[in-house]
Amino acid sequence: MKIISRLMEGSFPMEKYDGRFIKITAYGLRFLPEGEYKIIYMVRNLDEILDSMEKMSGPVDREKEKPLFEKLNRFTIDLMEKREDIEYIVVNHRDVIQNPRKEIERVNDFLDGMLNVDEAVKAVDPKLWRNVRK
Repeated sequence: MKIISRLMEGSFPMEKYDGRFIKITAYGLRFLPEGEYKIIYMVRNLDEILDSMEKMSGPVDREKEKPLFEKLNRFTIDLMEKREDIEYIVVNHRDVIQNPRKEIERVNDFLDGMLNVDEAVKAVDPKLWRNVRK
């Protein structure tokens, strides 16, 4: 069962993941129970996201979908701002690809130095950035 579904029904074992990373979509953040969270919120060019969606599932109504993604991003940032149990950092996908060391060091500072920066930099693979928009 997916993480979001289990968060929605209250059956996700958050206690097992204390101090660990969990990947959750922006939509899923609204279902996080009260706790103590550090969130790395990755943003990406919306046209690149829509390009990716089209490759996976066919034509997308961009005029309809793009404003929905913009609204979701605003909602999510507002949600994180309002919750006292959430600290967050916004990281731009393009910045990670173009200057991984700088962005990973910024994330590492946010995480109080828990990352191996050199290993994290090596893990960034620009070839996986397939839908580049200039």
